[in-house]
Amino acid sequence: MLELRDARKLYRRPEGVVRALDGVSLSVASGEFVAVQGPSGCGKTTLLLAAGGLLAPDEGTVTVDGQAIYDRPPERRAAIRAHTIGFVFQQFYLVPYLDVLDNVLSPSLAVSSDGARRRAMDLIEHFGIADRLHHTPAELSTGERQRTALARALLNRPKLLLADEPTGNLDGDNAQAVLEYLAEFARSGGAVLLVTHDARAAGFAHRSLRMRQGRLCAAEPAPAV
Repeated sequence: MLELRDARKLYRRPEGVVRALDGVSLSVASGEFVAVQGPSGCGKTTLLLAAGGLLAPDEGTVTVDGQAIYDRPPERRAAIRAHTIGFVFQQFYLVPYLDVLDNVLSPSLAVSSDGARRRAMDLIEHFGIADRLHHTPAELSTGERQRTALARALLNRPKLLLADEPTGNLDGDNAQAVLEYLAEFARSGGAVLLVTHDARAAGFAHRSLRMRQGRLCAAEPAPAV
């Protein structure tokens, strides 16, 4: 579902060259949950943005669902993202003046979809936030915001979920719930790539890698949850 081959991304700074991605190769199959661990500044977010068609590497290839996404024009790349990829971020990125329902429905603006409202309602029920249907993000707890963001990410039935520190702002119970939702998505046949500094979060994955200075190290067994 996702494959990066020898991806490189360099940033030139007055103090020298920063190798955000330094020859990264990674694959994530359908039904697989892969975690990449590492400290801030090691290249995790750059990896996720490149995987999601949002940041072109300087070298190498990124393939999503059989398509080399950076060989496509921007309009086609945007269509691939809208149909195939869901994003979940630490900061939620909900639209502050929209309520829960309209935030969850917002991806339907990019993809014509019959029954989007019914699916949004089903997801809102699934994530236990139906009683917050007409609340804006400011009226939600952090856990409710992240569950709203998850429902939004799933609206267009993506095949791949990319999650950037999705539990970073959550307490233990809410973090557990979000990670269980990601694992459920993989069990249903979706592919999940999680980047995190948290070994406990990585323990939900089938496979765990470690990133240091733009490079992926050998796979490590995921700790038991």
